[in-house]
Amino acid sequence: MTNLVEAHVPVLRSVITETVFDGPQSCMGETVSSFGVRRTAYGAIGLAVTGALALTGCQNGDDNGASGKASTPPATGSTAPTHSAPPNAPAPAGGGTAKAGQSFKIGEAAQIPFSYGSTTKGTIALTVTSIDQGQPGDLAPLKMGDQVKGKVPYYIRYSIKNTGTTDLAYASVGHIKGLLGDGTEAQDLMVIGTFDKCPSDSLSKGFTNGHTQTGCAVALAPSAATKVTSAEYWGDPYTLGQGIYWK
Repeated sequence: MTNLVEAHVPVLRSVITETVFDGPQSCMGETVSSFGVRRTAYGAIGLAVTGALALTGCQNGDDNGASGKASTPPATGSTAPTHSAPPNAPAPAGGGTAKAGQSFKIGEAAQIPFSYGSTTKGTIALTVTSIDQGQPGDLAPLKMGDQVKGKVPYYIRYSIKNTGTTDLAYASVGHIKGLLGDGTEAQDLMVIGTFDKCPSDSLSKGFTNGHTQTGCAVALAPSAATKVTSAEYWGDPYTLGQGIYWK
């Protein structure tokens, strides 16, 4: 795995990611399925990054670090992602565990197994509460330049409730992405640091049964004429394209 080399450390970094369906990749001695391989481009705010090399990397679907901060390795490329339309299967009656391909209404909770790293496992109720359209100018502080020119941010807001018996303190709930009206994937924009328009933190200390917290994910529509209309969660045990959906 090639390291990211930087002459200066940015105060805040933002990452545009797109999914590409290549063959299995190797990362840190482990084989990574094609749905987990991302191609990313970096922008920076704060200190200028000079002499930075964003080369090949991969992501295994688990966030790393006891502090709960997500790790997103860099990689090259900009192949446009594709995605089939979200399934129309209704949410399971009786509040059972959501199955791959299940669809929920925005505001409806999905009961799902949750894992973080190799040791933290539990159960959460995940709810996409809204998908809010932002303004292109919202992205100006990220200093992404032409990488986001003409794109419109959408903020996928969600809540997490611990419904299991495990303390999920400092875990991060990610793997939430936006889908366009035709079912294709919107670009992800992952912000490392603070982005006031769409705050998202690791789960708090003492995040035991009954505790709740909110989060937010950024999706980019390619133009003002195209909208992000639904969202998919594809964290383990689900996979990209066979996750659970809100629309």
